Amino acid sequence: MTQPPPPPPQQPPQGGGFGPPQDQPPQDQPPQTPPPAAGPNLGKAPEPGYGYPQAPQAPQTPPPAAPQNPPQPPAGYGYPQGAPAPQPPQAPQTPPGYGYPGQQPGPYGQPQQAPYGQPGYGQPGFGQPGYGQQPGYGYPQQPTMPYQPQAGQPGGGKKLNAQMLIIVAAVVAIALIIGGGVWYASSGKDEGKQNDTAGQSGGTGGTDDDNGATTSGKEKAPSDPSAKVLFQVPAPEVKNDSTVVVSGSWLTDKAYVKSGIARIVGYDRDKGGELWKIPLAGPVCQASRHVTDDNLTAVLYQPAMPTKADPSHGCSQIALIDLDAGKRLWTKTVKTGDQLINFDNITLSGKTVAVGSTSGGAAFDVSGKLLWSPKPADSCYDAGYGGGDKLVAVRKCGSYDQRQLHIQTIDPKSGKVISEYKMTEGIEYASIVSTNPLVVAADVGDSAGDGSGISDFFSIDSRTGKLRTRISAPGEQFAARCEGITRVEACNLLAVGNDRLYLPTEEHDGTGKYSQTNEIVAFDLATGKQTGQRADAGDGYTISPLRMDGGNLIAYKRPPYDKGGQVVSISGTGFKETTLLQNPATDAVRDVETSMSPEYSEFLYAEGHLFMSKVYASKRSTVREKEYLAVGFGTS
Repeated sequence: MTQPPPPPPQQPPQGGGFGPPQDQPPQDQPPQTPPPAAGPNLGKAPEPGYGYPQAPQAPQTPPPAAPQNPPQPPAGYGYPQGAPAPQPPQAPQTPPGYGYPGQQPGPYGQPQQAPYGQPGYGQPGFGQPGYGQQPGYGYPQQPTMPYQPQAGQPGGGKKLNAQMLIIVAAVVAIALIIGGGVWYASSGKDEGKQNDTAGQSGGTGGTDDDNGATTSGKEKAPSDPSAKVLFQVPAPEVKNDSTVVVSGSWLTDKAYVKSGIARIVGYDRDKGGELWKIPLAGPVCQASRHVTDDNLTAVLYQPAMPTKADPSHGCSQIALIDLDAGKRLWTKTVKTGDQLINFDNITLSGKTVAVGSTSGGAAFDVSGKLLWSPKPADSCYDAGYGGGDKLVAVRKCGSYDQRQLHIQTIDPKSGKVISEYKMTEGIEYASIVSTNPLVVAADVGDSAGDGSGISDFFSIDSRTGKLRTRISAPGEQFAARCEGITRVEACNLLAVGNDRLYLPTEEHDGTGKYSQTNEIVAFDLATGKQTGQRADAGDGYTISPLRMDGGNLIAYKRPPYDKGGQVVSISGTGFKETTLLQNPATDAVRDVETSMSPEYSEFLYAEGHLFMSKVYASKRSTVREKEYLAVGFGTS
């Protein structure tokens, strides 16, 4: 007899909210028909001031027990010890040529940024690492996936500051990695019921013009969506009690490519055999999620392997990788004086590789030619860039307590500023969700309250720099995540296409006992209002957007205790769901599948292939546990 499932984890009550924007009055939005009472109110658009702390509802199922002895980062390895020191006061006024009436923006990289090496927020010189430093032995600059709230964080209660979020996310991410389970090389097909079978991970995809118009999708449903395990990549051995970044995965028509410890490996995407291997001098720090038309991409890595005596060598090495040939085409560095700049993020747009940091930004053509770099006289700096269809910079001006962010669409070849939107002063961090159409996420006034990094989305006209609309996304209702502190493109659980923003709701009670579920809803990027479209995960499943496929949305359904996960295509017009892939429901397969959550892992789907991979490698908690760096599923 089938045993009843254990109670699933509960989402803690979460608070959030925001005040009306200072640069334009809030838009009144008429209420729409509310959904059933079991889930969040998906039809009612938030009103000005929406998101004030609300009384938490009594949980319907017993909460899970707290994890036993979660792994902690090793002490004494440069882990953040307190709030970062503020920058010295800087003139908040924007230099002439950056948005003043009657003046055109000057060439990108003109004197705007603070000189490298000058003490400032996140820079060396204050006796503790800033956000641009690596806090531990092989430890990443920031968690490679967005933040998760701590259990028991009450809605409307004390908010986590940025430094605390880093600590929380690091501990949670490591805990997720160490979780695993028994795994077998072969697996059977799912014998459970399947949903309707008729008919690159990230925010952008399939856009054809500045208005976000899209074409029909390329992904087609197979005659039988039942999938099998194609192969699994064992977790690399990690010395000492350390955690090493293994961020970066890509999928071409021939290979699945994954970062390992100080290497990048191409695998046959059907059989898993190694096609090629690129050794690196040190661990990967960050990897671009974008590729060129001829399958070139870029990574940041350390110049040497960390040791206990020297736990971090900085992320100074910029490399261009050929994913077809399996070659490192070049490695570049940028200096100010005789000092190497350590970068926090990397992206690619067209034929331009762009890197950003608290010391400023730089860019290279794929040929290796330097296009721009920080200037000693700059009073602003490029914290990071969003790539893809266009290149967008998050440029920070002013001192820490008087910060203003400039969202600039720039020419990736010349560096010339095409348009600029100035965010309200006081917003410290922003994330680029999509560059075409341009969508930016921010936690305004630290009001999200759930560690997601998002309270609001800003839809911006990239041609004029004008705000189209502002969308409230209270943390207690929506589950998207953005880091934004150092890696401005680190957003997941959301997608942009059809001039719409697709967001998953937070989990809520389903119809079954101990059942949890959620939905994906759509917001119009012109009006800021919900379109009324809704894709239900199904009882026991939770659904997350992966990417756009032309005009269709590709989403992953995390399974309940007795089924395998699914990949579905959701039509952009009628929101009809079509199952593209159905994973096996055996315990062994499901245990490993669910150990890699969309929040903290990399998910790639194309042409009947689904790949999941981890972004950290750590020493195994016991020798009996079998862990995997990546696993691939595929249909016949």
